[in-house]
Amino acid sequence: MSIHGIDVSQFQGEVNWDAVKASGVQFAMLRAGYGAGNIDEQFRRNAGECSRVGIPFGVYWFSYAYTEEGAAREADYCIEALSDYTVQYPVAYDYEYASVHYGESYGAVVNRELVTTLVNAFCRRVEELGYFAMYYGNLDFLNRYFDDSLRSKYALWYARYQSEAGISGLAMWQYRSNGRIDGIRGNVDMDIAFYDIANVISKAGLNKLQKEYTTPEPSVTEPVDVIIYVIRPGDTLSEIAAKYGTSYQRIALYNGIENPNLIYAGETIRIPIGGNVTGIRYYTIRSGDTLSEIALRFGTTVQNLQQLNNIENPNLIYAGQALRIN
Repeated sequence: MSIHGIDVSQFQGEVNWDAVKASGVQFAMLRAGYGAGNIDEQFRRNAGECSRVGIPFGVYWFSYAYTEEGAAREADYCIEALSDYTVQYPVAYDYEYASVHYGESYGAVVNRELVTTLVNAFCRRVEELGYFAMYYGNLDFLNRYFDDSLRSKYALWYARYQSEAGISGLAMWQYRSNGRIDGIRGNVDMDIAFYDIANVISKAGLNKLQKEYTTPEPSVTEPVDVIIYVIRPGDTLSEIAAKYGTSYQRIALYNGIENPNLIYAGETIRIPIGGNVTGIRYYTIRSGDTLSEIALRFGTTVQNLQQLNNIENPNLIYAGQALRIN
């Protein structure tokens, strides 16, 4: 599957979105802003026009953060900027060479450890606020600045201006920086989404979107917790089901999947876990939860939860994390 889009900022000037729509563009990524709360000069117009003409869009925030706290604040600024709009595509963290130079100018040692921390801080905060997180980068950043662990947590928007992306497991590929589209004066970045990200986000109930399906109500006699799982390349629904001690039919029903053989890498699904399945109980952490409150709720101790889940710092848990209870 290939869905064609563009990404724009104030540098494209005032866009004629009617013409863009007529040209066949299927989605857009809009720069919401940059740094410490600076809104892109064209963002509100671009967001309003995309909404008017019916082009689904996501946003990205250009980062100048050089501390974990700064990256999390940038996420707050970004979500505040888009809160008046229906955002059907991801919220992306854009950390580039200018970001590196800015951090170094303030004395930061910009290396793989720091940049990975920044990506985690931004994306984790975006997820806590109920949005679908993504991060942007090229091959050099993947090799030098982004730890491999990020790709198992968040969707990747990859920049490579060649005939092929060159790597697999991507959510989006920025394949040109010199595209030409009716309605835009000058060059524009061109993108491809490799799966129906908007549908994935909607089904997961993220970005404050109305779900396109009805989640079956769990039986009163069968407590159900849910694990959030991002499908990896090569996964099958039956293998995922076996891993979590449930059935592929149950996962398909819970996620509104009509054909269990049609799942896509990067797609987020919910895995319902019954209280008696395999004798193991899981709990999906919600925004605002603390480990002590969870321990009290399930009649256990913080120390026991730490040991079961290999948690070093009980104050570092995040929304969406699947916590083993017993």
